[in-house]
This record gives sequence, C-alpha cells and structure tokens, in this order.
Amino acid sequence: MLMLLTAQTAERHGEEERRELDRLLSGVAAGEREALAQLYRRTRTAVYGLALSNVKNAHDAQDVTQDTFVRVWDSAQQYRPQGSPMGWLLAVARNLALMKLRQGARQEQLDEEEWDAIPADSPAVTPEDRQILQTALASLADQERQVVMLHAVTGLKHREIATLLQVPLATVLSKYHRALKKLRVQLEGGTLNDR
Repeated sequence: MLMLLTAQTAERHGEEERRELDRLLSGVAAGEREALAQLYRRTRTAVYGLALSNVKNAHDAQDVTQDTFVRVWDSAQQYRPQGSPMGWLLAVARNLALMKLRQGARQEQLDEEEWDAIPADSPAVTPEDRQILQTALASLADQERQVVMLHAVTGLKHREIATLLQVPLATVLSKYHRALKKLRVQLEGGTLNDR
C-alpha cells in the first residue's frame, strides 16, 4: 500500500513538473527572461549531467549547458507541449554535445574534480549519491553511465532515455540493469566476471 501511494505521489509530482516546464517554455517562447531564468534553475543539473556524460570534461560540459539555454531562448517557439519538455530540452543539449564532440572536443576520462562539478543543489543528488557517482560510475561503460545519469539524476523514464539516445528501449533497459549490477558489485566490494 505504501509503495502504491509513493508511486502515485511521484507520478503526480512528475505531471506537475511537466506542466510547469511547459509553462516556462511558453514564457521563454514569448520572450520572458524570467521564465528562462526559472527554467535554467529547474533544469541546469539535468542538462549539465547529460552534457558531462557526453563530452567527458567539465569545461566543455559547461559550454554545452550554456549553449543549450541560448538555443532554447532562440528556438523555444518550436517546442510543442504534447511532448516531454525535459526530453525536448535534453535533446537540444545532446545535439549540442554531439556537435562539440564532432568539432574535436577532448574525450577523456573524468577525474574526481569534474564529477564534483555536477551542481550541488540538485534535489535528486545527495552528497552520498555524489560520492557514489564519483567512485562507482567510473567502472561503467559510456552508454551505461549515460543511462544511469539520465534516469537517476534527471528522472527521465527509460522510454524517454531510449528516444533521447536514439537506441531501442530494450537496449536502455539492458544497459541500465547491467550498470546497476556493476554498481552493486562495486559497492559490495566484489568483482564482476562478465565485464
């Protein structure tokens, strides 16, 4: 019973958040700077997390994050409310991150300091979660890390992640479950033989 109530509350919160993001994007499309500022405050962690998981260095991820909100300002009128506002925003960020990579951006392993650059004010990332990200995510393959970040940090559903990453839903589910298994083994101090 408690799990059902928790799920219903989370679903209601998700729907309220979607409506609020729709409202803010409409305001941005109308040229309201305050709507852009509020949208930035609500979504910067998710955008930065996605950018960081793609470009793999804090400086480029910050550039992609800034470019994302500039692009949103310029093209918010193209957003249609029947979709997922967070999905649309993250698709913009993903496209900019991929462009950055194609332009020859560095693609190297993240060090601990760069994982610390994920904004600390995200309600979804506690200090304990941040420590886990720093130590455990390094053991994941790139796409596994992206799926976990998108689901755990931004709260996207697996179907939305599949659309965003342009991979089949089964692939997202497989990578997510494999990543969780790797994380569980790492946290328990064991080894994973099927890497």
